Amino acid sequence: MTTAPTAGSGTAEPGGGTSRRRAVVVLASIALVALLADLLTKHLALLNLDDRPPVRLLGGAVYLTLTRNSGAAWSIGADHTWIFPLITIGVVGWIAWMALRLRSLPWAISLGLVLGGALGNLVDRIFRAPGHFVGHVVDMVSLFDPYGRVWPVFNLADSALVSGVVLAVLLELTGRQRDGSRLGKDDGRDTEATPAGTEQRERA
Repeated sequence: MTTAPTAGSGTAEPGGGTSRRRAVVVLASIALVALLADLLTKHLALLNLDDRPPVRLLGGAVYLTLTRNSGAAWSIGADHTWIFPLITIGVVGWIAWMALRLRSLPWAISLGLVLGGALGNLVDRIFRAPGHFVGHVVDMVSLFDPYGRVWPVFNLADSALVSGVVLAVLLELTGRQRDGSRLGKDDGRDTEATPAGTEQRERA
């Protein structure tokens, strides 16, 4: 006698997905790791890079240089710092809503990276100088130029966020859905399995 998997189990769900509980645990775990890693690297940057010339690595492909950014990339929106925490709070709310039907591990990884990156910079906006909700983000990595003229100076939170967004785009392009199904594959299979699909094949 076989029994159906319970809703809270970590077994695969019908349609190739996984349980919502497991997907949410993966999302939260990745977000926490990304957040803690970002806070640690910012702490180390403040200890070791403050009042120091840029550190050249990999033959000049990477520089470590401490900057404090009140805006977004290339200091865009520097005069409206307060708007970035509001945007981040909206992103966090959107991810929480997405988690309600999340049954895909790849999507859990993607959303976890986005959430961890967003929270990492939100902590700076809320708690760092010059004040609450207008704090400057600590950045320390620059590519090909020590002063961010080729590519904006960034931090680990930015890297996690961008990686999560890129992964989300790839998942969308390949038809992978957040509930674990896959467009163009599951839909076609389901149609063939239904009586209506059988009737359509017979008429053809």
